[in-house]
Amino acid sequence: MTKENNNSNNIIAIRGAREHNLKGINIDIPRDRLVVITGISGSGKSSLAFDTIYAEGQRRYIESLSSYARQFLDQIQKPDVELIEGLPPTIAIEQRTCPPSPRSTVATVTEIYDYLRLLYAKIGTPYCYHCKCIISRQSIDQMVQRIMEIPQGTKVMLLAPLIKGKKGEHREVFQSIMQKGYVRARVNNAIMDLKAIPKLARYKSHEIDVIVDRLIIKDDIQARLYDSIETCLQLGEGVMLVSQEHEKTWIDSILSERYACPECGRGYEELTPRMFSFNSPYGTCPSCDGLGNTLDFDPELVVPNKQLNIKEGAIDAWQNWGSLTQTHYDNQITAFSKIFPNSLNVPFEKLSKEVTDALFFGIQDFEGVIPNLRRIYEKTTSERIIKRLSSYRGYRICASCNGARLRPESLSVKIHEKSIHEIMDLTTEEAFHFFNALKLHNQQIIISQQILKEIQNRLSFMIDVGLHYLTLGRSSDTLSGGEAQRTQLAKQIGSGLVGICYVLDEPTIGLHPRDNEHLLQTLYTLRDKGNTVILVEHDEDTIRHSDYIIDLGPGAGEKGGSIVAQGTLKEITHNHTSLTGQYLNQTFKIELPDKRRSVQLENSIEIKGARAHNLKSIHVKIPLKTFCCVTGVSGSGKSTLVNDILLRSLKKLLYNSHDLPGEHDEILGIEHIDKVIEIDQSPIGHTPRSNPATYTRAFDLIRSLFAQIPEAKIRGYTAGRYSFNISGGRCEVCKGQGIKKVEMHFLPDMYVTCEECGGKRYNKATLEVTYKDKSISDVLDMRIEDAYLFFKNIPKIERIVRTLKNVGLGYIKLGQSSTSLSGGESQRIKLATELSKQATGKTLYILDEPTTGLHFADIQQLLKILHQLVDLGNTVLVIEHNLDVIKTADYLIDLGPEGGANGGEIVAAGTPEQIAKIERSYTGRFLKKALS
Repeated sequence: MTKENNNSNNIIAIRGAREHNLKGINIDIPRDRLVVITGISGSGKSSLAFDTIYAEGQRRYIESLSSYARQFLDQIQKPDVELIEGLPPTIAIEQRTCPPSPRSTVATVTEIYDYLRLLYAKIGTPYCYHCKCIISRQSIDQMVQRIMEIPQGTKVMLLAPLIKGKKGEHREVFQSIMQKGYVRARVNNAIMDLKAIPKLARYKSHEIDVIVDRLIIKDDIQARLYDSIETCLQLGEGVMLVSQEHEKTWIDSILSERYACPECGRGYEELTPRMFSFNSPYGTCPSCDGLGNTLDFDPELVVPNKQLNIKEGAIDAWQNWGSLTQTHYDNQITAFSKIFPNSLNVPFEKLSKEVTDALFFGIQDFEGVIPNLRRIYEKTTSERIIKRLSSYRGYRICASCNGARLRPESLSVKIHEKSIHEIMDLTTEEAFHFFNALKLHNQQIIISQQILKEIQNRLSFMIDVGLHYLTLGRSSDTLSGGEAQRTQLAKQIGSGLVGICYVLDEPTIGLHPRDNEHLLQTLYTLRDKGNTVILVEHDEDTIRHSDYIIDLGPGAGEKGGSIVAQGTLKEITHNHTSLTGQYLNQTFKIELPDKRRSVQLENSIEIKGARAHNLKSIHVKIPLKTFCCVTGVSGSGKSTLVNDILLRSLKKLLYNSHDLPGEHDEILGIEHIDKVIEIDQSPIGHTPRSNPATYTRAFDLIRSLFAQIPEAKIRGYTAGRYSFNISGGRCEVCKGQGIKKVEMHFLPDMYVTCEECGGKRYNKATLEVTYKDKSISDVLDMRIEDAYLFFKNIPKIERIVRTLKNVGLGYIKLGQSSTSLSGGESQRIKLATELSKQATGKTLYILDEPTTGLHFADIQQLLKILHQLVDLGNTVLVIEHNLDVIKTADYLIDLGPEGGANGGEIVAAGTPEQIAKIERSYTGRFLKKALS
């Protein structure tokens, strides 16, 4: 449903854009439309969308702030563009924009959790977590009785809470209590004499409790207690603290006129939103600090190989120590065998739970493996021992909160018998139905009406963008790039902003063709509210349904950065210079293979009983020496099967990885694999020093070559002289980076070419040694295709450079900074690195959505490489939604039928032609059209 734009003035006018590889382009982008920027990998799409349009919008916003506010923000450098007019405020929604924090969840990112906290604080029913009774207010008589139950002779302080977690110096609070005659206060858990007003940090949160009385529990203090309690409640507005001494520490209890359990008399605070926050000390579980898990010794890591028995060394953490320690452990094992005879010769996996629990956690005089390791870890000062023991530690679900992150008082507040944690365990779709069916009385409806509306809206948007299967409590750092981006998109739609320019990076990534229609409708909703939506996108369906298309190219890198075509779908498809247009009008297309490889299921990796997350104890066969593709709708269990179970199991077996695989029974056929390689689109490095030459190890060979030059030998230069990571040959002014950072205080930091070396990275003496009249800096500045000719007579270097050229990277430079490479370029560098190695024929390559960021032409190049790897006798396993990849595979495993709880089954398995005939398979339905 495209939208016409008849107002010629309603445009974003860009003139002279030269950011990165852009060639001074001029373009008018229609506002309030759905605009797609496309082109091959490296053509300048992100440079235009993010580094020019979004960056300029953000820079203008930051410049509008005061200099005081700007000092707390990252400054954005002005893009290399002559003019941008008509640009509204910009918001970028990139892939993996969710913060990589264990405290960040789907609900917190979308702000649903903020509204849930408010809802539970306003209409939640509090229960006593100990007695399960609804809590009620306490009388002063009950409070006196509670205090008198404390053991005789115990020292006690009665305090009135005045400030809880508020920033400021709080001088007026101290003045007030001093005027009332109080001489002591507890400030941030430290007792202070109030001879003068304490100086507190203005911008830090503080807790201030005034000490009303200090006493020792005995029979004759009741009258005094009544007076002191009344005073505490008056000062603390109905709440007081009783702090009693216990083993040289002080333990606080809350007493309240407002809330208390009628059975056990426990006092509770009045419900506030911060009680339900796992980022606040007033709500977080004290044992795990709100993380839901704790770092401790993991039995799975302590005993990595359960096929061994104890005598054979199953307890890995108790093996290979010094003679004294090893003798002690051997004696411990002998002592254990006296409690459980015959336990030492039985394979660990066949021992009963009673025996393994006793072994791990102790019994009688036997300390137990885990307590023993904890004790040593806490007492040792040896870095070697700490390092070794750390390898046996892993994150375990917190025993106190059982992974719920909150303290018991917070978890005992219910709405319709569900705690806030139980809501977080629901999928977005289940939560939507729960709140839709919520029955409240009149007063609750008045209080919660607006809160529920905000929650329902955000849940609805999550469902609309194809994220119905995600649980609200799912950690955001476990989301795929596409899921993270669509989560942010749902948040933006929920915000209801108008007149914004949204810039999105491939929102269809991770989305099955079936779910594209929902996403497009969401983007239309965003547009129809009066926003401009700019997508960097390669998905054919999305391109066809956009209002305006900008095709960049014609090539990549230095050969790109120009506008090849722009206009409507009709105009693009009739433009014969547009590569995108020629794929859209079927002039070019990715063909089916002439002949598929024969699949021998008896020669396969077999996963049995896969049941992690939503998988339904499935049995899967992955045929070896084939190009195998795992498909299915979003949330059907593809990543769980391939990454969590298969990849982690192989890493554990082949590389002794400590990442625990997802639940499954067993994996057969692993003996046919001697290497597993995961190839993703993450950067090949995170600093300017990392580049294609260093990643592929070609630079090691080049440095060795320069060290063999006679002039270098005369000067005593070794290969280390040519490293820009260490002192010697590098320029010491810029430390081998070729650029220097200039801090501009209230303006963005500037990066300027190093004046000493002129950006060449090396000092003058090092650059004087040349090979074929080229210095080491000249070599790094060569494009791959030039370096291929330059090193044609050096076989080891030529092999690597030729492979880089063959995967379509001839245009990039050998020393090009990894930070300037696109995801598709990084991926191809990794593939080229593997292709340049000697093939063993027993390697498994795993790729998760490798077509991210790739144009139709790039996908054709990628498929050529992947099939080449299989032709060498290797196995390629891909998770993919792109039909051009799926239709060329030898074997498909289709999971589903739906996402989340309704997924996790094998819907179909076979060749693409076989899958296309299965009506139950959503993939099959779309594949039928692609195959025809």
